[in-house]
Amino acid sequence: MMAKHGNIFVFVEHYNGHAHPVSWELLGKARDLVQKLEGSEVWAVVLGDGLDSVCEEAIHRGADKVLYVKNKELNEYINYKYQKALVEMVKKYQPEIFLIGATLEGRELAGMVATELQTGLTADCTGLDILPDKELLAMTRPTFGGNLMATIMCPDHRPQMATVRPGVMKELPPDPKRKGEIIVEEYHLPAIEKLLDILELIPVTSEVNLQYAPVVVAGGKGVGGPEGFKILRELAQLLGGEIGASRAAVKAGWISDEYQVGQTGKTIRPVLYIACGISGAVQHVVGIKESEIIVAINIDENAPIFEIADIGIVGDLHRVVPALTKKFRERLEKRGEVKA
Repeated sequence: MMAKHGNIFVFVEHYNGHAHPVSWELLGKARDLVQKLEGSEVWAVVLGDGLDSVCEEAIHRGADKVLYVKNKELNEYINYKYQKALVEMVKKYQPEIFLIGATLEGRELAGMVATELQTGLTADCTGLDILPDKELLAMTRPTFGGNLMATIMCPDHRPQMATVRPGVMKELPPDPKRKGEIIVEEYHLPAIEKLLDILELIPVTSEVNLQYAPVVVAGGKGVGGPEGFKILRELAQLLGGEIGASRAAVKAGWISDEYQVGQTGKTIRPVLYIACGISGAVQHVVGIKESEIIVAINIDENAPIFEIADIGIVGDLHRVVPALTKKFRERLEKRGEVKA
């Protein structure tokens, strides 16, 4: 077992020379955690070459040190190459905690690294904390289909590893005056069997930006069908936001699954979340509970969504939402922010 008070590693995922936002969210959380581990530091781990600007930004975002594992072969994500590099760095620098974003890349990579290191991994966490008496990482995630929240610890193996969904943690604003150290590891990949080649990189394009939208207007079973999302979209666009959906609406085929919010969809933390015709099952609440303001509109006054809502409106969403849209438009027009 490794010594206590090791450092916190945060894997910085990047594409085309830019870091994924979840990397900065994890650095922000790591800064919070490290305050409870005396003598520990936050280290960002960057793999690739030509990424000096990413390393600098990692320091501005909260890293005390950046472990820059330099090799051009690591510029594009290839799972077994990344696994080899990260496992070697973990064995050399022995972090206490290793955090990775729960993206498509991160989920695969974290499992491969944890398996090679023979340590535990808690996936898709929605909460992280340090237990002061045991100095262990408490990793909280939904379980049993989202009906319970489990807090998991890894007392006997290191590093303690967790993946965290994008949009769950709050990133720190960049501080250009912040100083830190960049440790350059001129890395040479070991002689390993070549398992695949990258022939072409095709970026995934999507107009849906739920996880970083300031306003989300979401619909559930109560919208009644695909047509019901039209009035939600009008309100969302007026407020500069996105529409979302519950699992029930997606399962009914009323809207694409890329709009789904909740345990089996996306976890979000908008400034304003408007739930329209959504009952408020635990599986859905898990994905929205970090929203700053939650407004619930439901015809059922006993709907569970009202228990977590900051503002509750009992009424037919097909009447309430157009009324809200009209009032918001009038106010914005007075302020000159939209045209009449």
